[in-house]
Amino acid sequence: MKQVVQNYKSGELAVLDVPVPGCKPGGVLVRSAFSLISTGTELMKVSEAGMSMLGKARSRPDQVAKVMQSVATNGVPATYRKVMGKLDSYTPLGYSLCGVVEQVGTGIDDVKVGDLVACAGNEHALHAELNWVPKNLYAPVPDGLAPRHAAFGTVGSIAMQGVRQGEPQLGEVALVIGLGLIGQLVVQLLAAAGVRVVGADPDPVRCELAERLGAAACGDPASAAVEAAVAELTDGHGVDQVYLAAGGGSNQPVELAARLCRDRGRVVDIGKCRLDLPWNAYYEKELDVRFSRSYGPGRYDPEYELEGRDYPIGYVRWTERRNLACFLDLVARGSVDVEPLVSHIADFDDAVETYQRLKDGELKAVAVLFRYYPEQKEEAGEAQAPAVAVPAVKRPTGGAPTPARPAKTPVRLAFVGAGNYATSMLLPHLAQRDGVELSTVVTTTALSAANAQRKFGFAEATTDLDAVLGDTSIDAVFVVTRHSSHAELTRKALLAGKTVFVEKPLALTEDELAGVLAAVEESGNDRLQVGFNRRFAPLLQEGRKRFGARTGPASLRYLVNAGRLGHGSWYLQQGTEGSRFAGEGGHFVDTASWLLEADPVSVYAVATSGNEDLQVVLRYPDGSTATISYVTTGAAGFPKETLDLIADGKVLRLDDFVRASVFVDGGVGRKRWVSSRLPKARDKGQSAELAAFIKAVRTGGPMPVPLESLVATTSATLAVQAGLVGGAPVTLARAR
Repeated sequence: MKQVVQNYKSGELAVLDVPVPGCKPGGVLVRSAFSLISTGTELMKVSEAGMSMLGKARSRPDQVAKVMQSVATNGVPATYRKVMGKLDSYTPLGYSLCGVVEQVGTGIDDVKVGDLVACAGNEHALHAELNWVPKNLYAPVPDGLAPRHAAFGTVGSIAMQGVRQGEPQLGEVALVIGLGLIGQLVVQLLAAAGVRVVGADPDPVRCELAERLGAAACGDPASAAVEAAVAELTDGHGVDQVYLAAGGGSNQPVELAARLCRDRGRVVDIGKCRLDLPWNAYYEKELDVRFSRSYGPGRYDPEYELEGRDYPIGYVRWTERRNLACFLDLVARGSVDVEPLVSHIADFDDAVETYQRLKDGELKAVAVLFRYYPEQKEEAGEAQAPAVAVPAVKRPTGGAPTPARPAKTPVRLAFVGAGNYATSMLLPHLAQRDGVELSTVVTTTALSAANAQRKFGFAEATTDLDAVLGDTSIDAVFVVTRHSSHAELTRKALLAGKTVFVEKPLALTEDELAGVLAAVEESGNDRLQVGFNRRFAPLLQEGRKRFGARTGPASLRYLVNAGRLGHGSWYLQQGTEGSRFAGEGGHFVDTASWLLEADPVSVYAVATSGNEDLQVVLRYPDGSTATISYVTTGAAGFPKETLDLIADGKVLRLDDFVRASVFVDGGVGRKRWVSSRLPKARDKGQSAELAAFIKAVRTGGPMPVPLESLVATTSATLAVQAGLVGGAPVTLARAR
């Protein structure tokens, strides 16, 4: 299928061939009929992409702050790879469309194949021929509403949420500053609610349009016309609400709002404009400044948007989806008229040219639509489009993998998942390695697969996992998806006879772990590696060698300064993705067990109030102990990982993978080894781990870490939650 994309680094716009997205449970696969260009938000993004790197940094200081934090935590080289990887990737455009349901995922019963739906979301309602859309981000189109009009649903919801924040009442007067697409819709919604509206925009054509659509008066904000209209309509008191629907860097909109708003009036920010509030003006009138967050309640909540968990209507009357449905109903009943806003309809194949004309100012428009099938028949409430061939499900065939490969034959790899970690920490090492062929990348979103194919040279990109598992030419499968899918994908790949590299965690529950082991037993295939890379780190390897053998039990202290997660991080979705420690704690358990050369026999865990900081004590067969302090409330500038191993008058110290040292009390004095120089980057062992894995695949030799150790580490990590609940040590039955 085709999709409009942009490279944020170069500014390049393209219509790209990408795989068809999979139809996941809890959503529908929609073939686009019309999608709407947001001439404000999208053109701002397109313009930013054309800036220099300095210009991009100045326009996004929030992202610069994140980069600086990443430098402090991960070092310059790792941060550079991550940032460049993100910048030099195709990103999608679009967030408002109407289309036909092509396939219905499990759990969906409110629409069927062939239904017309309006869709929302900058990850789900893209300028693409096909989109997978979760339940709470689509709404059925009312009978009689034309598809091109239903494509306005998302921007209409944005305008509606802004109006709701203003709490207008019958007979009030409102000022709308900025009469672009959102502003024009706000004018109509207010007029439909019985509010008299004054509009302000320097473009006389937009002012005239707003007056035709219900505004009492409009004018240039720099002229006296707007102020005169407000004075006449309000008897000099000022408007009840001001809606800021303007963009740009001028502070004029907020200053005008203060001047023309009545005492204790409401100012609602809908657009993205400068908000340097003049303190005296806002204080003296005690103005109520409010923000409108996109489409409505539910926005940026992954449980609502991705998992389909609705908010009870008795507590949240208007959600994203209910706003979308309400706007469609208003348009269907004629209370809002979007047809006059349509300045241009372009064929989807002409998308790049259309964006360029908009950016250059050649095409002046309030709203522009992409039409996906110029030959299609469009009637009120009906859209016809070509059918899509949905791949048939293929059952993987079992059987153990071939133990060794012919000489000089490349190891053929498939990747399931191509997110940040895969593209910044794994694929760069594999793409440069001789004797490795990147065969296929599989993702559930089409564009991420296309990006990985372009950047790392995969021969194929697809969303069909079963086809990959059934491909006998693929030697090994990397599972680098979200945590909740690791165990099931690993199980399927093992049953298909593949050697598997799965990023941590291997499993989030004991049942999931049991399922993986059942697959090993059923298939006879135990060729499994979990991405516990720290034991392969060069500094830690050298430090353990310098520390030498020990005769007595050891004490190990591991401080992990994990830090707080940013709002919206999928790591916070504990209901589906498990706790943070369940997700990444295996790294630290594995490192401790490797250093102590044994698997733990018991786990004791305690937490601070709210379970934000954990203390995990592992006990080993010879009496050794390891204490893992996993904290999220520390200072961001402090090193992320520090480790001390103490035994037999010796101490091994690791400082965040940039320095290691060993102190030894000898018979004739003290000895000390310190890593000779700081490494160029924090090497946490990914390259060496991948080399060991590829060697095992190529030669048929033992896997880098025994399966028993992987299972013991996973069980110990899962036991932490049980220990927190029970308040007592948990004995590990699987430990030897």
